[in-house]
Amino acid sequence: MSPIVYFISGIIIGILGWNYTRKKSRFEIDTLKDQKIRLQQEKEIIVDFMHNLAVAIGEGVDKNVLYQRIAHTAVMTTGAISACVYEKMESGKLQSIATEGLFPPQRKLKTPSGEANLTRARFLEKILAAEILEDGEGIIGEVAKTGKAVYVPQAQNDPRVVKHDDPSLTLRSLIYSPLIHDDQILGVLVVANPANGLPFSETDLSLVNSLAEQAALAIKNSDAMNLRVEKTRMDSDLTLARDVQELFLAKESPDFKGLDIDTHYVPSAQVSGDFYDFYKLSATKFAVSVADVSGKGVPASLLMALCQTNLRHYVKKSKSPKEILIKLNQDLEERIREDMFITLVLAIIDTQANKITYSRAGHEPALLGKLKNDHLEVEKLHGNGMALGMVPSDLFEEIIEDQTCAFNPGDMFVLYTDGVTESQNQSKEEFGFDRLCDKLKNSKDKNPLSFNASLMKSLEEFSSISSERDDLTLLSVKRL
Repeated sequence: MSPIVYFISGIIIGILGWNYTRKKSRFEIDTLKDQKIRLQQEKEIIVDFMHNLAVAIGEGVDKNVLYQRIAHTAVMTTGAISACVYEKMESGKLQSIATEGLFPPQRKLKTPSGEANLTRARFLEKILAAEILEDGEGIIGEVAKTGKAVYVPQAQNDPRVVKHDDPSLTLRSLIYSPLIHDDQILGVLVVANPANGLPFSETDLSLVNSLAEQAALAIKNSDAMNLRVEKTRMDSDLTLARDVQELFLAKESPDFKGLDIDTHYVPSAQVSGDFYDFYKLSATKFAVSVADVSGKGVPASLLMALCQTNLRHYVKKSKSPKEILIKLNQDLEERIREDMFITLVLAIIDTQANKITYSRAGHEPALLGKLKNDHLEVEKLHGNGMALGMVPSDLFEEIIEDQTCAFNPGDMFVLYTDGVTESQNQSKEEFGFDRLCDKLKNSKDKNPLSFNASLMKSLEEFSSISSERDDLTLLSVKRL
C-alpha cells in the first residue's frame, strides 16, 4: 500500500477521532447543563415549598392544616397525582393525617354493605382517615422504623405494594420519604404516580427527600410556634385572671376604731388560691377572714372569687362565724369540684366587749399574742371544723363550732396561710409553727405593719430561693 493511502487513512481516522471526542465533550457539557438546570429547578421548588410552609407557620395554622399544606405542595412540586402524609404517634403507630388527590389505602379494601351509598371518593377518604398502620407495617412502617427512603419505580412488579381491584387505585410508581428532624422520625411523606405516566426518577427521589426534610423542619417549627402562641394566650388569660382577682383584694388596710390592721400577700404565681378580706359589721364589730383554696392557677383563683363573693353576702346576714360558714359550705357543696376544697378562718372582733369570736374550717390555727409584761404570750386558737366543700353539709354542721377568746389592748391577733409555716430552706426544713410563734412572742412593741415586715424578712432569710414556694398570706390585727 502506498504512503499516500496511509496518509489519507490517518487523516480520516484523526478526523473521526476528533469528531467523536468533540461530540462526547459536547454531550458531557449538555449533561452538566441539564444537571445544573435540574438542580436549579429543584432548588427553586424547595425554596417555594419552604416559603409556602413558612407562610402557614406564620399564620399559626393548626397542625392538621399544616400537614394538608405539605401533601398539597408535594403534589404541586413533584408532578405526582396524589400524596399522603402519615404521622407517627406516641405508640409508634402511623396514622394517615393528610391526603391530596386519590391516594390509595395501604391495606386491601373491604367494602361494608352500609357504605354502598357513599361515593368512591368519600369512601376512600373515610377509609384513609381511619387507617392506622402498625409499627413496621408495610413500606410506610419500614421507612418510619429505619428512617431511610424507599424508591419504587415500578410498583406493579413490587410485592410490597398493595394492589387494589379498582383500576383508579392502581399504583405505578412511588416514593416514600421519612420526615426526620434531629434524628426524630415524625412521620412519612408518600407521593404516588407521576402525572406524565412515566416512573419517578432518581432526581425525583432526591427532590422528595429534600421536600420531606424541609417539611419535618416546618412541623417542628410549627410545634414551637403553636407552643409560643398557646403560652402567649395563657399568659394573657392569667394576666386577666390576676387583674380580676386583685379587684377582690383590699388595696389598703381598713381604718377601724380601736384596731390596727396590716396584711401581706405574696402569690406564688400570677394568680393565687389565697385570699383575705375585711367586713365592717357595726361601729364596734369588725370581721376578718383568711382562706386557702386547694391547688393553684386559674381554677383556684375562680373558686376563690366565688367563695369570697358568697362570704361577703353571708357575713352581712348572719350573726356568728359558724352560721356563716355553714351557709357558705351549703352553697359550695354542689358547685365545687371533687378534687378541690377551701380552708378558711373567720373571726368577728368586738371592740366593745373586748373579745374575738371565730370559727375555723380546716384552716391553720390562728395565733393570739396576749400582752404579759415584757413579751406576748402566744395562744394557738384551735377549733373543730372541716374544710369547705370537703364533706356533706350535715357532717360539716355537726363538726363546725364557734370559739371565743378575750382581745384586750396590746394583744395581737394573727391569721396566715400555710405558705408561711411551710416555707423551706435548702435542707427542705420548714419554717414551721414554732418559729412563727417565737416571732410573735418577741413583738410586744411592734405594730402589725412592723411585725409583718419582720416576719417576711425572716422568711426570706430562711427560705431557699430554689425551693417551690406556696401562696403566702399574712393578716395581723392589734388591739389599741
